[in-house]
Amino acid sequence: MLDSDEEITSPNASTASSNPPPSSYSPPSQRPRRRSILSRSLPRSVHSPTNPKSPTSPFSSIPPAPASPPTPAPSPPPKEKERCPDWSTVDEGEEDWMKSIRQTFHGASVPQRERLLTELLNMCNSRQLNFVHDYVSPRLKKDPFTSLPNELCLRILSLVDHPNTLARSSQVSRRWHELVNDDMAWKILCERHSYRSEDHDSDDAMTNDIPQRQQQYPRLQQNELSYTTPTRPSAFSLPGSSSSAPDLTRASATPSPSDPNSPRNTSYRSHFKRKYMVATAWRSGGRVHARHITPDQGVVTSLHLTDKYIVVALDNAKIHVFDADGAHQKTLHGHIMGVWAMIPWDDILVSGGCDRDVRVWNMATGQNLHTLRGHSSTVRCLKMSDANTAITGSRDTTLRIWDVKNGYCKYVLVGHQASVRCVAVHNGIIASGSYDTTARLWRISDGRCFRILQGHFSQIYAIAYTGKRIATGSLDTSIRIWDPADGKCLAVLQGHTSLVGQIQIRGDTLVTGGSDGSVRVWSLERLVPIHRLAAHDNSVTSLQFDESRIVSGGSDGRVKIWDIKTGALVRELSQPADAVWRVVFEEEKAVILANRAQRTIMEVWSFSPPVEGQTAVERSGEKPVAVSNLHQKALDRYNNLFSRGDTSDDVAMSGTSTAPRPYGAGRRGILPRPSSTSQ
Repeated sequence: MLDSDEEITSPNASTASSNPPPSSYSPPSQRPRRRSILSRSLPRSVHSPTNPKSPTSPFSSIPPAPASPPTPAPSPPPKEKERCPDWSTVDEGEEDWMKSIRQTFHGASVPQRERLLTELLNMCNSRQLNFVHDYVSPRLKKDPFTSLPNELCLRILSLVDHPNTLARSSQVSRRWHELVNDDMAWKILCERHSYRSEDHDSDDAMTNDIPQRQQQYPRLQQNELSYTTPTRPSAFSLPGSSSSAPDLTRASATPSPSDPNSPRNTSYRSHFKRKYMVATAWRSGGRVHARHITPDQGVVTSLHLTDKYIVVALDNAKIHVFDADGAHQKTLHGHIMGVWAMIPWDDILVSGGCDRDVRVWNMATGQNLHTLRGHSSTVRCLKMSDANTAITGSRDTTLRIWDVKNGYCKYVLVGHQASVRCVAVHNGIIASGSYDTTARLWRISDGRCFRILQGHFSQIYAIAYTGKRIATGSLDTSIRIWDPADGKCLAVLQGHTSLVGQIQIRGDTLVTGGSDGSVRVWSLERLVPIHRLAAHDNSVTSLQFDESRIVSGGSDGRVKIWDIKTGALVRELSQPADAVWRVVFEEEKAVILANRAQRTIMEVWSFSPPVEGQTAVERSGEKPVAVSNLHQKALDRYNNLFSRGDTSDDVAMSGTSTAPRPYGAGRRGILPRPSSTSQ
């Protein structure tokens, strides 16, 4: 589009423009425009105004336009959504005409109908074809679960490997909701994620409805309906780390029952939900309760976590007993020198230390039941094989087997030539490691040594024994794997550059920690390293792992959680301290003993989901001390994103719920969405 002051000229007019201008100037708008046929076919020449300062410019009186960058053309506005035509106010003649067309189409054969539709579609423009597409497409969609049998539907759902997808699919329609609520798919997810039940009664409760489901879905095989919990080794066949750090074993020497405050899982869906929420809290949540456990100085030498107690031993001869939530119950007085080893069994606690005595306590009453004497030097390591038998190793080079129920020594095991530093027990066999560079195997039944393992070049500081394999860690920086059947060394694992003081075996996985600050994961099946973790800037003081994670504590004052499958750092669990003495954990709880600001601090971390309708603070009856904001935000996010509601069939395939309900409402709630980032 041209400006009003621009002149349009023809070729003939351009010739005349070379002549002198007339005496009086007439604006272009008043000039007669002569356009020939030829001028219309040729391109128009547009003359822009010349410089106003030029004396030849006829537009010198017009001020110049300000210099500015070209403005782009505005974007076209969004088109309004076209509405469907409204035929409610058509004329009567149009109704008769449409009626005749419907009758003609109804009476036509299939080929005639197809030909008629083809002719009509060929006559349509793009807008009309879009209307046909939008009208026909939803009617061609079909929900497969409305036509397939239940057995095939459940088989399809069993192939869903992500819990979020399975949870959201229950919001599609009532039919999908009923299918997803069946425990078949959730049972397979439990197996896939290794979410095994800790309580066999819970397994029985979850499998009681199998005959009913088999009657409902008769074509499903029995092995598809039943759920067999994978065999899990008992706690005393699941050796923790070495007795040099006796607190690194699992929660207790006995299989711990489920938390009485926790809701019982009556379905695989609820079981998976709880396990999934616990795993999510380990990644980016948790509630912490911190307290100063002692006003005086003291190095924590041993820490144990059971389902009833948290027991802490110090080098100032004191043993502190807390309940499972971290509330102080009592202090056990009796030792006159530092306590260096202890082991709990239900309400019984056996301890030993620098005063050479072995004491048996009742933690419920605080009573000292027995004082067992016989060692001539510091009791350095201690284990229990059953509720009545304890094994101690001492710097006097001997081991002793005690009857803690009746309070006497059954056997004295003589053979080592230097201090006994570590001990492990499995199935009636004792494995001991000594500063004399050897490890020995003893029978508890008669106290005799039947195997000597020789090969290390320096003192043995750590030992683990599973019945099939023995692993020893030494000051010579190596780990040796032994066959207990013949005493042969199967492998020498090299990698650490300093003392190997932490060892734990679980299944075919070995995890070690050294004074070089590194944590290494090994495969006992292939005898090769899996992960090399630069965990700490100083010695690894605590190490424990399960099937999902590794928790390590170091002298650098940090506690770190690692993914055992990938070796990636998940998070740092606590604020940095001066030093971390001990760390122990079980599935839903972790306890940290650290030195911070010249005081001994105990932090109790809880990763359990809140009980339905009740917060953890209300359940414990205490005032909140410190709650992780990440944990609270995660719970709020779960409520908003994964609230479940029954949907009607009229919103099928929409993926939205019309009646959201908060997290925890109902026996089978929707599981939470995992955090996308690790904190």
